Amino acid sequence: MKNAAQWLDRIRALPIEKPIRVMNVCGGHERTISHAGLRGALPENIEIIPGPGCPVCVCPEEDIYAAIELAMKPDIILVAFGDMLRVPCNGPKARPRSLEQAKAAGADVRAIASPAQVLKIANENPQKEVVFFAAGFETTTAPVAALLAQGTPKNLSVLLSGRLTWPAVAMLLQSETAGFDALIAPGHVSAIMGPEEWEFVVRDYNIPAAVAGFTPESLLAALYSVLQQYLCKRPGLENCYAGVVPAGGNPTARKVMAEVLGVIDANWRGIGIIPNSGYALNHAYVHADARKRFALDVDQARKHAGEMPPGCDCARVVLGKIYPNQCILYGKACTPRKPIGPCMVSDEGACRIWWSSGIREPDRKISENA
Repeated sequence: MKNAAQWLDRIRALPIEKPIRVMNVCGGHERTISHAGLRGALPENIEIIPGPGCPVCVCPEEDIYAAIELAMKPDIILVAFGDMLRVPCNGPKARPRSLEQAKAAGADVRAIASPAQVLKIANENPQKEVVFFAAGFETTTAPVAALLAQGTPKNLSVLLSGRLTWPAVAMLLQSETAGFDALIAPGHVSAIMGPEEWEFVVRDYNIPAAVAGFTPESLLAALYSVLQQYLCKRPGLENCYAGVVPAGGNPTARKVMAEVLGVIDANWRGIGIIPNSGYALNHAYVHADARKRFALDVDQARKHAGEMPPGCDCARVVLGKIYPNQCILYGKACTPRKPIGPCMVSDEGACRIWWSSGIREPDRKISENA
């Protein structure tokens, strides 16, 4: 098995004469790329672009607003994955604008790391309504489906904001300027859904693709694969994470997801509606749907409802149109201590990753694809 230095030597030996843009979809990949300094170690003609790999960043603003409104009710315990607590929404100034602010105002908001904790909280508080605000891609949505499939207490409901990863990539490829020449596909999503999820990239768009793990070695192996495919003009799909990603993915997880969830058109914050990109609870589980249980009516009259905060360029960062430090707020108004946009909140957000890897100065040069 080759180490990172050996993969870098192989990549540097490739006859790359013109720029090649490679998109990585996963926030975990971006974290490895940035923290390991891989961009600086690659030849100048290879550009690695962070893509739509952060579910917190694309969670609809109206869902966050709805979660806050529920949390402020005295008889409700609102639980969510930790990253969601600090994501701001465009609420009235007199009201909390994040779940963290709602908690400071007296709401019972609890951060959890796994759905198993949600069940424990519901069982320990039978006199309260427990709402699980579940935002995430396939990797985190699968355990939510399993939680519901096993049966839940009557006082537990789910405010689901699950998204599928591949439709966002398909949307980019369908645009006039896709912005990338090759794709590094996410390892954990592929472990659930199977590497076949990405065959459309090669079949329909003639673009090289490879599934990668989360070590520098696995990522560089995938990068070498797509670069070689590109140079040879023989696009394919290679699984460079075969020890974790089997053909067909996880059949048990996929079966449970199909039983519990349906696929719908869904809104992505700052981007808009992407067809067949969201999860919703199937009819048999409507009793656990917080939207139905509490008859949620999101106030569409709010200023900037559904949008990123004013001045925030997180949507273009998510779509790979600009780099994080090309946002005008980066490092000035927006920092991890005082985030304006969701990409500076989440550990999988490109802005937060770049900041934590030491990139603190904004870059005013706008990319060609901005």
